Amino acid sequence: MAGERGATGATGATGAQEAGRRADGGATRGGGASRRRGPELENAILDAAWDVLVEHGYPGFTYEAVAARAGTSRPVLYRRWPQREDLLLATLTKFWQPIAVPDTGSLRDDAISFLRNAHAGRAHMITMMSVQLVDYFRDTSTSFSELREALLTPGRATAFEIIVGRAVDRGELPDVPRSSRVVNLPFDLLRHDMLLTMRAVSDESIVEIVDEVWLPLLGVPGTQSASPPPAPPA
Repeated sequence: MAGERGATGATGATGAQEAGRRADGGATRGGGASRRRGPELENAILDAAWDVLVEHGYPGFTYEAVAARAGTSRPVLYRRWPQREDLLLATLTKFWQPIAVPDTGSLRDDAISFLRNAHAGRAHMITMMSVQLVDYFRDTSTSFSELREALLTPGRATAFEIIVGRAVDRGELPDVPRSSRVVNLPFDLLRHDMLLTMRAVSDESIVEIVDEVWLPLLGVPGTQSASPPPAPPA
């Protein structure tokens, strides 16, 4: 900056100050913009990291690219996320926001409503991850399901564990052991459809997942002919 160069009067000192400015997260000194610190700096870095990931995929998701986009330096990133995978998980975690679990008073309606919400809130991100993280999955031998588990809060029940638990409390389902695979099957099938077709999943398909696959597995009879809860307005 011109003011800093005028104050130091020496190229070497200017370079040192500029390096310090970048290491501090893109701050300016002497009456310039306020220095970014803590959560503000971290959010700026993760926003930049997300943009880099979306635009360039995992091969282009480098410390250099993220630091340049965020207007900071690589040491700032290394201090917070020592490995590139750490930065990737932090970035995905920020944008993988929890989806509210409906409580309609009905197992079936809860399941259909949640799948609709998940489709609306996750379709773009799941598609992006499946395309832009191909190299990550190959290099780390990580599956999509394993990555999703890493993004979830440890010990937190999944949406369908909550939905089934409420149904048990209401007496809609018996209180018996159920495998995690069966309980979480609706979201797994929705994700499979999104990844397989790379297109929006129809509301009819969402209802079929619940009525024709999941509820019969849970031993809930007489639901295939039931009318679905109204779809949200377009």
